[in-house]
Amino acid sequence: MLSLASLQLPHHHLLFSDHLTRTHLQKTAIYTQNRCDLATVSIPRMSTSSSPYPTERDSRKYSLACLTPLQAILFDIDGTLCDSDPLHYYAFREMLQEVGFNGGVPITEEFFSNNISGMHNENLCHALFPDWDLQRARKFMDDKEDMFRRLASEQLKPVKGLQKLCKWIDEHGLKRAAVTNAPRPNAELLISILGLSDFFEVLVIGNECEQQKPFPDPYLKALQVLEVSNKHAFVFEDSISGVKAGVAAGMPVVGMGLRNPENLLTEAGTSFVIKDFDEQKLWTALEELENKEGVTTVTT
Repeated sequence: MLSLASLQLPHHHLLFSDHLTRTHLQKTAIYTQNRCDLATVSIPRMSTSSSPYPTERDSRKYSLACLTPLQAILFDIDGTLCDSDPLHYYAFREMLQEVGFNGGVPITEEFFSNNISGMHNENLCHALFPDWDLQRARKFMDDKEDMFRRLASEQLKPVKGLQKLCKWIDEHGLKRAAVTNAPRPNAELLISILGLSDFFEVLVIGNECEQQKPFPDPYLKALQVLEVSNKHAFVFEDSISGVKAGVAAGMPVVGMGLRNPENLLTEAGTSFVIKDFDEQKLWTALEELENKEGVTTVTT
């Protein structure tokens, strides 16, 4: 697992020098659960009930056992295929300190988890920099992503057990897609670093859909391209917004508990939560599917 202590890149210098006059987070708008009326909510605390779609648990719907036959598995990327959050945190911490965010005091991991992780850059432009013009905020985000990609190229590692799971998916001839809110250059780089460029049949980028996670659009698009029903696929996700998106798309979601607390992932609608792809509860669930003839093995 990546450690912040291992990050030894030289200090990153920016063109921004003036301090923010406000350091509180701007309110943003999300869709309410039942209709598309806008409601204002404060960003600092993410509520698991803020999804525009219901997450009531249905034991049959959200169990992998109902996926007979299983035809596809959909993956988030950041925090699911790889533990990339420490790299994002480091990049944000260094660059926000450069521009005087929070009076020049470095942000904490808790602040990053609660206010930044899992959010799309366009929303962060308004939330972190309410006094900046959009062009300047976007330039900051572009520079941050450049720094993240440099870090990832040097230090990114796959989540434990990923190669084993990919082999199992290949052996069973399952379709697969990567679905992310990350910018396309990030997504393509991470998939390449992990050696999965030829593994995924589909890559869906949130901001290329009508709506991003936590809305179901990215996952629904992946299902459409794969030509698979949501009754025959499930999702691996690590973020609250991602879990909500998978659930809203009508699929069981296996939570990746690398960073987010298990109870929050469970409240968001996961079937169960694992720490990595070697965890026995995952393989028990997959074996149960095989025993029910819910997975077809490819013969060569």
